[in-house]
Amino acid sequence: MNYTIPLVATPSQTLTVQLGGQSCRINVRQRRTGLFVDLYVRDVPVFEGVKALDRCKLVRDAYLDFTGELFFADTQGTSDPDYTGLGGRFLFIWSDGAA
Repeated sequence: MNYTIPLVATPSQTLTVQLGGQSCRINVRQRRTGLFVDLYVRDVPVFEGVKALDRCKLVRDAYLDFTGELFFADTQGTSDPDYTGLGGRFLFIWSDGAA
């Protein structure tokens, strides 16, 4: 199952969302060198400062103890996301990994 996490086209935002039964806080921020993401589950950092790339996993190691996967997808090609296309061209997706 996939779930699109709602984002808006702003250079910095924080949202709280339930993903696979996990209480998550996600920070998304644009820097000169790209779009970066922090993920906290129950206020414990899972990862911080991971660069968002098109269709690349943000949770890159199983030991991070996060259920599911997070990634960005370009709906108009294969460009890496930037804040101007968030919520439209660039979708932020959580997947439970089920086929």
